[in-house]
This record gives sequence, structure tokens and C-alpha cells, in this order.
Amino acid sequence: MAFAIKIGNLLKQTVNKHIKPELSASSPSLFQAIRCMSSSKIFLGGLSFNTDDTSLREACSSYGEVIEARVILDRETGRSRGFGFVTFTSGEEASAAISALDGKV
Repeated sequence: MAFAIKIGNLLKQTVNKHIKPELSASSPSLFQAIRCMSSSKIFLGGLSFNTDDTSLREACSSYGEVIEARVILDRETGRSRGFGFVTFTSGEEASAAISALDGKV
């Protein structure tokens, strides 16, 4: 486990040293950019326990076309676990949603 953490830290230092200076201050963080480029699916945490798939879809549809919106439910109670996933048609839409919803209540 300690070995994996050490390797992760070395990779992070290498990326920060070689790639981060090339990014401007106004651009999103490197890890956010990589996450958005590789997928159009985003994670939303801290959702109200009353949130369902439909209300999640409606809340995110203003940032782009939503393919799928899914609130994760508890197996035993059937209640929301407070997080979900939304899939957009493109990475740009997902990035816009991340930027707009980050830290929002």
C-alpha cells in the first residue's frame, strides 16, 4: 500500500512539474480536464435524499443534453444514498456542468 502511494505521489509530481506550467490560470485543473476528456459521465455528490432520477435529469439538462441521470439507491431501504451519475452527450457539456455545479448547494 505504501509503495502504491509513493508511486502515485511521484506521478503527481512529474505531471505537475511538466504539464502544469503550460496551463494558464484560467484553465480548469489538469485532473478535471483529463476526467472530462475521457468521459462525459460525471459524479454528483451531496444530493438531497429526496432527489430522484427525473429531478436530477431536469437539474442538469440546462448544461447540455443528458443521456442518463441516475441516483444511486440503498438496496435495503430503496432510499437515495445522496449521490448519482449523469451522462452527457459530450465531454464539453460535462465540463460545463462540473464548472457550474462545483460547490453549489
